[in-house]
Amino acid sequence: MKTQNQAISFHWMFPNADYQYYGILQLLLYFKWTWMGIFYIGMGNQTELLLRKIVPFLSKHGICFDFIETLAGGLFSNLGALVETSRAKLNLAWNSRANAVIFHGEFHSITSLWGLLEVSEFYDEAGKKAKVWIMTADVDFTSILFQRNWSTDFLHGAISLAIQSKEVSGFQEFVQMRNPLLHKADGFLKEIWLQLFDCLTPSSSSKSVDQNICTGEEKLESLPMTVFETRMTVHSYCVYNAVYAVAHALHALYSSINKQRSRMTLKILKEQPWKLHHFLRGVSFNNSAGDKISFDENGEFIGRFDIINWVTFPNQSFRRVKVGTIDPDPLSHHLLTVREDDLIWPTWFNQVSPVSLCNDNCPSGYRKSKIEEKPFCCYDCIPCPQGEITNQIDMEICLQCPEDKYPNNKQNFCLSKEITYLSYEGTLGSSLVTVTIILFFITISVLGVFLKYHNTPIIKANNRSLSYTLLLFLLLSFLCPLLFIGRPMTVTCLLRQTAFGIIFSVAVSCILAKTITVVLAFMATKPGSRMRTWVGKRLALSIVFFCSFIQILLCIIWLATSPPFPDLDMHSFNSEIVVECNEGSVVMFYSLLSFMGFLAMVSFIVAFLARKLPDTFQETKSITFSMLVFCSVWLSFVPAYMSTKGKYTVAVEIFSLLSSSAGLLAFVFFPKCYIIIMRPHLNKREHLIKRII
Repeated sequence: MKTQNQAISFHWMFPNADYQYYGILQLLLYFKWTWMGIFYIGMGNQTELLLRKIVPFLSKHGICFDFIETLAGGLFSNLGALVETSRAKLNLAWNSRANAVIFHGEFHSITSLWGLLEVSEFYDEAGKKAKVWIMTADVDFTSILFQRNWSTDFLHGAISLAIQSKEVSGFQEFVQMRNPLLHKADGFLKEIWLQLFDCLTPSSSSKSVDQNICTGEEKLESLPMTVFETRMTVHSYCVYNAVYAVAHALHALYSSINKQRSRMTLKILKEQPWKLHHFLRGVSFNNSAGDKISFDENGEFIGRFDIINWVTFPNQSFRRVKVGTIDPDPLSHHLLTVREDDLIWPTWFNQVSPVSLCNDNCPSGYRKSKIEEKPFCCYDCIPCPQGEITNQIDMEICLQCPEDKYPNNKQNFCLSKEITYLSYEGTLGSSLVTVTIILFFITISVLGVFLKYHNTPIIKANNRSLSYTLLLFLLLSFLCPLLFIGRPMTVTCLLRQTAFGIIFSVAVSCILAKTITVVLAFMATKPGSRMRTWVGKRLALSIVFFCSFIQILLCIIWLATSPPFPDLDMHSFNSEIVVECNEGSVVMFYSLLSFMGFLAMVSFIVAFLARKLPDTFQETKSITFSMLVFCSVWLSFVPAYMSTKGKYTVAVEIFSLLSSSAGLLAFVFFPKCYIIIMRPHLNKREHLIKRII
């Protein structure tokens, strides 16, 4: 390695390790594995790198660890203690919710893990649960002699990183042709045959009575893949490239020497080895497999990592399946590429992508809540408050729906609110329209009776002009609900309350005028009374005009300063948007009602005080009852109006309007209609004079 003041003294056939660990991080995040375990074997720089750099790096990016344990690197000394310690640590893994475990080690570390797993299974086979092993590129899979019959099931579905490699043409055939009997000069082959086939060549000097003699029929391809692979492995590929890199560097060094110099070969042999580093840094070539071989400024190989999925078979063979890549090239669009459909998972998971979480995901409709004294990956799931949603799993905050939407029952989706108003099509609206029409035609019938019998004493005695005016405005009051039903528009919002206020003020003014006229008429009968000058149509019309003018003036001020307008009420109902008329000025609205109530109370008081006067056909008593109903209805209206929302507020106002109008019609006019139609003998001048006397 180089320091600040040193040149590079090593060149690595391994890409920058940071890319490997960043790739592992991306792999964990891709599968949403945030609750992990780590087993590592070995001491020294690799362990220090793991604990001081890799673990904090993964934790910083959202990965938590249930356990980080070291496993012994040997199987042959103090076997009993080793087994007990390993069983405890492995049982910790089997019982953990971490279904993905990182295995960090060196070239032959997998042999130790394999042995520990095999021994652990012998003691507690039922306790063994499948895990997805994630292995770094440093680890390779080879077995020693007594392991060749062990099960390789633990590797099934494992994922490892490997330096990008390709098949080198002719390599497998070359290996398969190797035989120490045919290549007697190759002493390395004799040692390999002894290790792999447990036999000595006939020419071997160290023969033993118990030792088998090689027959020449031994084939490397007959060995289990766990023992020997005839295909070029990743590590062999690195060695292959390293040899070619040195060869290219030597060639460059050779070419740089003055070709004119004599005894060139001797000069090359006398060159200092450190001079070769300069040429290694500049190496750039394509090997026979087509891969580009070069080094960066730190002397590290420039290359990608392959993501390998291990698939094992019952005959101890296995297959490495490339399922993705980690590409450190800054020009690459994707650092991590995974073909998830090609992945084979451990049998335990039934080919369903494993879940490695501290707890189950918070479903949509819930939010995460941190658990005290637990890693940040562990949390509770709390339902979202009313009116808020989460539309993804594991959301930390709940979201408000837009104003025009509301949460569904599961609080994981926003539904569009229904636009509502008091419509003609609805049951409530159609019922009110029906009542309105019935009362309208009843009023027309009453008006028709009065017009037909307008010269009879009962009609003449009750001020025909006021009666006709009152009936006319009662007709209009029964039409007012039609302004309240249907979708509110600008015109209807401007007219509904003002028309209602003016029409009712005229009607109540007529009642007041009738009452005052009756009182003044009897006061005028007293000898010497000056009230006779006040009795007449002019007084009644003046009262109606004056009272109505005040209400009209209030309406003009209202429309000029803060007129009503169509508005949307999005908050009164969870699932509805109410189209309504905003009154603009609440003060003016209640001023209109207050003045109308004032007129009604004055009419009621005057009529009540005059109820015992011997008036014709008990007019004042009828007015007293009608105003009692009128005042009762509108006094009840205020709290009912304020306590209801949406279209029901409109319905309350329509009901009050119809009820009060019907009360006036019933108590003021129905008794007269009864006498006119059912008791005509009472509708005569003689009877009138008799009642007055």
